[in-house]
Amino acid sequence: MKSQSSMRWYGITTLFVVVAISYIDRINIAILFNNADFLEHIGLTLDDKGRQGFLATAFMLGYGTSAFIFTPFCAALFGVRNSLLGGLLIWGGVTAMSPWFDSYGSLLASRVLLGVSEGPLFSLASAYIKAHFEDRENGKPNAFVNMGTGLGLAVGFPLISLMLVHFQWQTSFYLLGLMNVALGIPLVFAFIHMPKTIGNQARPESVGAALGQIQGIVKGALQTRHLLLITVLTSAALAYLWGASNWLPAYLEQARGFSRAEMGWLASLPQYATVLAVLLGGILLDRIDRPQVPLVFMAASVGVALSVLLAINVEDGYSATYCLIAASFCWGLLSPAIPSTVQYFSRPEHVASAFGVVNGTGSLVAGFMPALMGIVIGSVSANTDGSGGAAAGFFAGFALLIGTQAIVFACGGILWWRERKRSLPPGVVLGASG
Repeated sequence: MKSQSSMRWYGITTLFVVVAISYIDRINIAILFNNADFLEHIGLTLDDKGRQGFLATAFMLGYGTSAFIFTPFCAALFGVRNSLLGGLLIWGGVTAMSPWFDSYGSLLASRVLLGVSEGPLFSLASAYIKAHFEDRENGKPNAFVNMGTGLGLAVGFPLISLMLVHFQWQTSFYLLGLMNVALGIPLVFAFIHMPKTIGNQARPESVGAALGQIQGIVKGALQTRHLLLITVLTSAALAYLWGASNWLPAYLEQARGFSRAEMGWLASLPQYATVLAVLLGGILLDRIDRPQVPLVFMAASVGVALSVLLAINVEDGYSATYCLIAASFCWGLLSPAIPSTVQYFSRPEHVASAFGVVNGTGSLVAGFMPALMGIVIGSVSANTDGSGGAAAGFFAGFALLIGTQAIVFACGGILWWRERKRSLPPGVVLGASG
């Protein structure tokens, strides 16, 4: 029987705060793409969209590799609490030192290191939820943790924009580094606690015993039902998140003509929609039968695709923003269904590693979306005559996001079909009549 204590919700609140802080770290670079002083500091120009986008991709490469490779070690050798404490200390330090890197290559390396340190975060959060909540009640805790994604983006866009207006660009790195250490570490130390046994496995008492467990954890994780299908779906879902969030500030300012101050608060609106939708999505998950959960992926992906299509075709900038708010809302509805699905199909002792495979691989694949969009934006802009070149480039780049939702829809449909077949009584064949 999982713990019914309110203490488990203090842990969920802590994870919510840590996720929010981490997402402000991640999108800080996206805001700085509009800052000439920052670009000059690292040797880029405003038109160099491909290399700008690769800064976001570098983070995701480190993040995805770490989530895939280091999560089993974190789960077995260090535990959830110690892994979070170490991660916060490392990524806080890397963030604070980022202004010291005065070349594109050195900053690129720092983004990879930042991604490595943050990689196991969601897998560790998933392990905490699996340890403290039953499968039938994991919708709301998953939703609450994932709400940190939207809140971090919603707070981050106007916060960083405001600092750029009033301070030098270096200030944002110093402040974010301080937030990681001064806010995240005390909360994790106070409220993240795990049971002595996870599933049927006790915590290892030595390094040798932990290393012995890792092989079994990885093997068990790779046997998770529908692992490949969920991983493909997650890759496409994250590709939308990272493509949209990294290019949204530049899109609003350069393609839609908003001022920097307007861009900050307009860019935050889709993120607030995500926060609300994630909460509603979590409530929905706890109210529908498990075989019907893939329908959430299908319905939400259609909403995202149609909203983005409208956003790149309407002429008015505010109308385009409203469409992107709708897209973010639809994406938020499907977000908590991903970790919930992994937790449902995984054994308790394997869930962190299984989610590490899903989130790590998904992040590696999705990490190329900002760079790909940057290449498309730059190429189309350069080859379009007249003053509308920048707008045409951004519209072409954002059109790539529609394709990601077609993949989410297809994977959700296959998953629904397979689970429906499993839920039918023996001898019943789908499509039979009589």
